[in-house]
Amino acid sequence: MMQAVEITQPGGPEVLGLTERPMPEPSHDQVVIKVAYAGVNRPDALQRAGLYNPPAGASDLPGLECAGEVVALGAGVTDWTVGDQVCALLPGGGYAEYVATPAAHCLPVPRGLTLAQAACLPETFFTVWSNVFMRGGLQAGERFLVHGGSSGIGTTAIQLAHAFGARVFATAGSDEKCAACVALGAEAAFNYRDTDFVAEMKEHGGADLILDMVGGSYIQRNINALADDGRLVQIAFLQGPKVELNMVQMMTRRLTLTGSTLRPQSDLAKARIAKDLRAKVWPLIAAGKVAPVMDQEFALGDAAKAHARMESSAHIGKIVLKV
Repeated sequence: MMQAVEITQPGGPEVLGLTERPMPEPSHDQVVIKVAYAGVNRPDALQRAGLYNPPAGASDLPGLECAGEVVALGAGVTDWTVGDQVCALLPGGGYAEYVATPAAHCLPVPRGLTLAQAACLPETFFTVWSNVFMRGGLQAGERFLVHGGSSGIGTTAIQLAHAFGARVFATAGSDEKCAACVALGAEAAFNYRDTDFVAEMKEHGGADLILDMVGGSYIQRNINALADDGRLVQIAFLQGPKVELNMVQMMTRRLTLTGSTLRPQSDLAKARIAKDLRAKVWPLIAAGKVAPVMDQEFALGDAAKAHARMESSAHIGKIVLKV
């Protein structure tokens, strides 16, 4: 048996509670990881609230990323050995002492990073790489706008876009958060409480690519902020997914509206993202050019406090649970 945090019923952070569960066994092509740290992400809170059900066959426990030590190998696993230190994208189950995940979704802990830092990598780096670069096609010299620039996704997107030569802009909810975005490589950051990002982006020529997790009223504003031939990539809807749109701008200005979610994608698709990250991004982390931004660490039993911190939006960067 192992300790884990379960969702006792749909609700607020207080519904997270410690429990005991059987230790997982590795299926074919899977590894079991002894979890040192688990990352805390917005999808965990959505699942806790009853708004984001796990895919078929996934653990009902929250937690989509971790770092730790490989302790068991399923049949067919050849890339890892027992004792390897890895960080991994998970189908669920990260809020626990042990978790099983496809071996192809594991990556080595980058040189120079602690396990706590490595636990901050998978969910955000898989999401940003697949949406900004693979789907959004960001190129050097293009103008890139990311909303929520001080979040885990935002801090990752700013650094990666800057590292690959884009001109980076961000929005955030305070002057302190905007300063953090600029320190990470943004050319400018706009406090959305008192600044119109549409007007600001038009002053800079419009955005070639926007990464948005807000939705709602931001969708039309994003379209207005795009340059001709611009792309909008949607990855979440904090303000809601439904909005009335006039599509004339999309047609006359040749805009692209797209988006994706990571968790429902196939194991093969996630393995391809992992392969790309290892080849193109992990060397940047090892060289110190890109690094996870950490906000706060909580004990596994304090998962409710971690969720409350995340949902307060007071954090800058990633929150982790020490398992």
